[in-house]
Amino acid sequence: MALRIFETDPNAKPKQIFSDDTVGRFHGGKQVDNLPVALSEWRVTTGDPEVAAAVSQLFGGAPVETDSTSENFIEILTAADKVKIVLSGPDAIASDLKLWNGSALIHHCDGVEFLSPDEDRGKLCRCPELMEDRKAAAKAKRGPSPSIAVTFRLADDYELGLFRLQTGSWKLAEVLHEVENALNKVDGEALATLELELVEYTTKKGRDVSYRKPTIRVLKSWNDAVAEPKF
Repeated sequence: MALRIFETDPNAKPKQIFSDDTVGRFHGGKQVDNLPVALSEWRVTTGDPEVAAAVSQLFGGAPVETDSTSENFIEILTAADKVKIVLSGPDAIASDLKLWNGSALIHHCDGVEFLSPDEDRGKLCRCPELMEDRKAAAKAKRGPSPSIAVTFRLADDYELGLFRLQTGSWKLAEVLHEVENALNKVDGEALATLELELVEYTTKKGRDVSYRKPTIRVLKSWNDAVAEPKF
């Protein structure tokens, strides 16, 4: 299921079903004193000490057992802001829009129509048409935000297992169609990069802005990559 946020605001479009059978997750931030903090390098969590050791060996950082009640209670703060990954194809990415009230999902759509509950599925969700208004509503907790899930393998250790990235990034949502189009052009699995890309600019008022955004770049067929001496 793909986002349909550009059907109502085509000028905002830039030019140009997962299982839980994963061994770990990638994160672009963490909670510190109950507040979200963005990171400049990937944080990986897992419940498997062997996976934690392998991730640490590949990307730096030391495995630390946290007091998290999640099954992924081992944390590695890596030294890598970019990793090479293997995507199975367009089906490796799932995206929709969700608004939560605590643990209750109160709005679930694709940007044009409801996806749940069943009795509302297919009905117009009546989200704002313009991208700017969508973001404003989401920021005010009056509208849904992107919910993007990506499952992948590590190119440097393919057999380690599947990892997952879950993100609500609007920046990634805006270009997700480009990633999906690139994956559609690859026959089979694709080699890609997963990056916490640094964005820096100065506003018209002279304020310096700096932040990281999750970026996926499809490089080539995985079969072609492994056939090369070094990909």
